[in-house]
Amino acid sequence: MADTLKPSYDMAVIGSGFGGSLMAMVAKRIGLDVVLIERGRHPRFAIGESTSPLTNLLIEDLARRYDLPRLLPLTSYGPWQRTYPEITCGLKRGFTYYKHEKGQRYAVDVDRSNQLLVAASPNDEVADTHWLRADVDKFFMEEAVSIGVDYIDEAELGLPEWTTDGVVLTGRRHGQPFRSKASFIVDATGPRGLLSKVLDIPEDPFPNYPKTQTLFSHFTGVRRCETMADFAYAAIDSVPPYPVDDAALHHVFDGGWMWVLRFGNGVTSAGFAVDEDLAVELELPAAIEGMAQKERAWHNFLHRFPSIGEQFADAKPIVPFAFSSRLSYRAKQMTGDHWAMLPSAAAFIDPLFSTGFPLTLLGIERLGRIFEEAWGTGGMPGRLADYARRCRAEAEATSELIAGSYRGFANFPTFTALSMFYFTAASFSEMQRRVAPTPVAYLQSNHPTFGPAMAKYAALVRKGAASMSSADIDKLTAEITTATDVINVAGLCDPAKCNWYDADLEDVVKSASKLGFTPDEMRAIIQSADWAQGCLISR
Repeated sequence: MADTLKPSYDMAVIGSGFGGSLMAMVAKRIGLDVVLIERGRHPRFAIGESTSPLTNLLIEDLARRYDLPRLLPLTSYGPWQRTYPEITCGLKRGFTYYKHEKGQRYAVDVDRSNQLLVAASPNDEVADTHWLRADVDKFFMEEAVSIGVDYIDEAELGLPEWTTDGVVLTGRRHGQPFRSKASFIVDATGPRGLLSKVLDIPEDPFPNYPKTQTLFSHFTGVRRCETMADFAYAAIDSVPPYPVDDAALHHVFDGGWMWVLRFGNGVTSAGFAVDEDLAVELELPAAIEGMAQKERAWHNFLHRFPSIGEQFADAKPIVPFAFSSRLSYRAKQMTGDHWAMLPSAAAFIDPLFSTGFPLTLLGIERLGRIFEEAWGTGGMPGRLADYARRCRAEAEATSELIAGSYRGFANFPTFTALSMFYFTAASFSEMQRRVAPTPVAYLQSNHPTFGPAMAKYAALVRKGAASMSSADIDKLTAEITTATDVINVAGLCDPAKCNWYDADLEDVVKSASKLGFTPDEMRAIIQSADWAQGCLISR
């Protein structure tokens, strides 16, 4: 940690969460002189905790490209536990969804039509993780310091002074003034963060996105669904493709959803995000007034859904409830002269589908290439403008899919059908990066047929899910199955699987032609030693 700042730096990264710290590490490895500036102090509470196979692959790619080998064990559960047992994480084997009705206990439908389970790995060793951000962010910051990034925390920044060749940063730390100049600033302070405020950048809301509010905390004493009679599978005589609680567990309902993410230390992250109508019913807007109102809204929610209430009957919050009266956000501008925002500072949508990590990491990857190839050249402004365009387009596509999902919660089969756009895109993107590592848009949103189809059906569900008949849903499901088939390499959309999808090597082998290979060629690839280190399907 730096006691004093140098008079000047090539780059200042503001915000030392995992994204800001990783961006600082990448810039340092490129050869830039970097300072990382933090308003708070580690360890600190943060939300945004669930990874995915694409998240882990992006971290792996960045770690290998920029010689950051100590990050590699963080890309799967087994190596993490062996290498860094002191850094708390949780086991994530997949994505679990249960549909709840107001005032009714949950009961497993025989045909599994009120749930969706999608595996992300076949075993614990190579599974994804939930990050206890207090531990993980601190680790990333310390790694940045260890490779030579200057770091200053508890820094109260004043208004930046923009010059023709950079920006002058002034402020105070522990009552002592500091002053330093940077040629470039990266804002990693999160939505509605530093540059949005000091540059007075207008908000540019996602046009079709519902206004959502959220309430969350960390808890002890949260019951596992697998121990509760309401969620028992005995009636259907089946074994799920993975332990349903060792996942990103989602309780969904008309008007919103709840996440339940377990860490290995007995703590569980949980919270709900709801649209305005349901927020009013739960008395959630009053949460802005204080902790008593937050707790009241939480108990109103648990009372509304009896099975969730039972799951949290003995749960105790260990940090104060956090409340957001407006979850989604997008800045109208994310780059300019001598500055850029990470995607996490320029836009935020919703934790559904764990999209925040990969969007942020794709932004870091792109900025890293720009700084490598165009730093100090006349090509920087154009490259940064293209970065902003691509990041904004991906956030827009993601917001459309999640907006449709919110409406689909009311009519769960429409959500299940629409979610296949996410799961087919996520699995295909991982395969594509491994066999042909070229940059692609998140959720394959720039694919000539898949991208427009995802937008079309997200809008269709958003506008009409509540009124769809069984025949309408059958037609929607069939059309989405056809639309996603072009990149479906993971055996998804198969009605015989009745909403339970495991991670099966044979699915990707059968679909090898979609990735430009024969089945024999694909089998040889996925049996190679390098591939077996991290591939979703072969894990």
